[in-house]
Amino acid sequence: MRRHRTPIFHFILRSVKNPATADEILQDAWLRMIQGAREFQRASRFTTWAYTVARNLCIDHARKAVHRRHPSLDQARDDDGATLGDGVAANDPGADRNAIGHQLQRSLVVAIESLPGDQREVFVLREYSNMSFKEIADVVGAPENTVKSRMRYALERLQSSLVEYEDYARTLG
Repeated sequence: MRRHRTPIFHFILRSVKNPATADEILQDAWLRMIQGAREFQRASRFTTWAYTVARNLCIDHARKAVHRRHPSLDQARDDDGATLGDGVAANDPGADRNAIGHQLQRSLVVAIESLPGDQREVFVLREYSNMSFKEIADVVGAPENTVKSRMRYALERLQSSLVEYEDYARTLG
């Protein structure tokens, strides 16, 4: 659990966008993995199985969320994704660089969220969970070449969505 908790938590968090909900889903995932340990097929890696369980719980959560009438108190209150608890001032030097970085981060989140679901899923598993294309193919149940195509299309969409930051990125490098 110690080795896989953080990456799986971040994978879930990117799907549900709420730390408390992500923690609940992670706990449910561990519970399901413990209860289903006997059915675990040793033909695949444990991480593949763990991400598959987490992914399925995220899908279940999304289906249930459609029927909710009221937003959560932890849900983002405006377009920048901030909740009431996020309103703490930063004491970092370089306010202009932090402002641009914060704006870029928000734009990146929006760009990632605007990707089609299959592309977003592959992108998150590859970039945030450092999974190989083979592992991702096992998790999502698609051929490896399909996963690679989804990643390529996701990168092309992100590049076109973030073209306004191209000059800024060059000044950093």
